[in-house]
Amino acid sequence: MSFNLFQVDAFTNEPFSGNPAAICFLPAPQEAVWMQQVAAEMNLSETAFLYQKEGCCELRWFTPVSEVDLCGHATLASAHLLWEEGLYQENAPIQFKTKSGFLTATKSENGIEIDLPAEPIHVSETPSDLIQALGVNPLFVGKTSFDFLIEVETEEVLRKIKPDFPLLKTVPTRGVIVTSHASTEGYDFVSRFFAPKFGIDEDPVTGSAHCTLGPFWQDKLSKNEMHAYQASARGGMMTVRPKGNRVFLSGEAVTVLRGKLL
Repeated sequence: MSFNLFQVDAFTNEPFSGNPAAICFLPAPQEAVWMQQVAAEMNLSETAFLYQKEGCCELRWFTPVSEVDLCGHATLASAHLLWEEGLYQENAPIQFKTKSGFLTATKSENGIEIDLPAEPIHVSETPSDLIQALGVNPLFVGKTSFDFLIEVETEEVLRKIKPDFPLLKTVPTRGVIVTSHASTEGYDFVSRFFAPKFGIDEDPVTGSAHCTLGPFWQDKLSKNEMHAYQASARGGMMTVRPKGNRVFLSGEAVTVLRGKLL
């Protein structure tokens, strides 16, 4: 048996930027152990597995070392492919059944819009190893059910962070979001995302992190729609629109590889 396998760069309109995701179309459900092996072989921040069933798509996401409950860029990449491959009509919404509930993708003026659950910030004690690993003096520290969020003073400070990844890997969290107000023209806020415990030292563009960043900056900037830039080496951009307990992320995607998994 062979499987259609793709690589898509998400949250970008140019190849070799944004966040790459591998997308594997399944004719039937597969064992989690096998999917994890494929994700390790692809060695990207996320590999998504799609199985079409009863009017929706079952969608699961794996890093090279673990399955995760939510991934924004691989969801956007999956929707892009389903339309591009003609498996859904161009203007028809796509519904995904996932570990984070039902997620919907639609076409928008900013590319593809995905509807994700908001991740509120809770008050939390700050592990000393976290601040030491980042080497920053934070303005704010909070925690979600997934990640820590750290606000730093300027975009310049954010861009210069060089984490101690072995130390950061010991912090009990999925990942660490670092953010600041944007000084780059055209953007409202910038961020970076580190998740060494899940095999990703720095993620290029993290949709799920913006489920927290959106409401956080909405409160600070009093804006209902914002333009965000993730300042990784590859870089990526999206429009963020928080609304109640949901966050709508819009961006573009580019297919860079089509092949067969044998």
